[in-house]
Amino acid sequence: MSQTPLNVLGTALVPCSYDPLTGFYRDGCCNTDENDVGSHVVCARVTAAFLAYSLKQGNDLSTPRPAFRFAGLTPGDRWCLCATRWREAYEAGVAPPVVLECTHEKALSFVTLTQLQSVS
Repeated sequence: MSQTPLNVLGTALVPCSYDPLTGFYRDGCCNTDENDVGSHVVCARVTAAFLAYSLKQGNDLSTPRPAFRFAGLTPGDRWCLCATRWREAYEAGVAPPVVLECTHEKALSFVTLTQLQSVS
């Protein structure tokens, strides 16, 4: 990543969370590149409704996985979500709120800024 990554507002990307440590690269930011096939670019404050939805979709984000140094998420935690999963949750009416300054500009390849702002 040679240039400063930008967020959906067109300014420098701000870290999403260090506790829990998030991001495809576990650097606290929703950074991405060609290796991140899931596009973990949407910084969201997860909710109970979203966590339940994600579990139903086959992605359990609540259960601790010590082998992966993952304590499990609880409502209110910030996490870099896959853009397509956030969009699915949005369409299902359970999208968690987005932290715009921490959401990578690549998210706009999957959803609109208006959609992201509607739950920010």
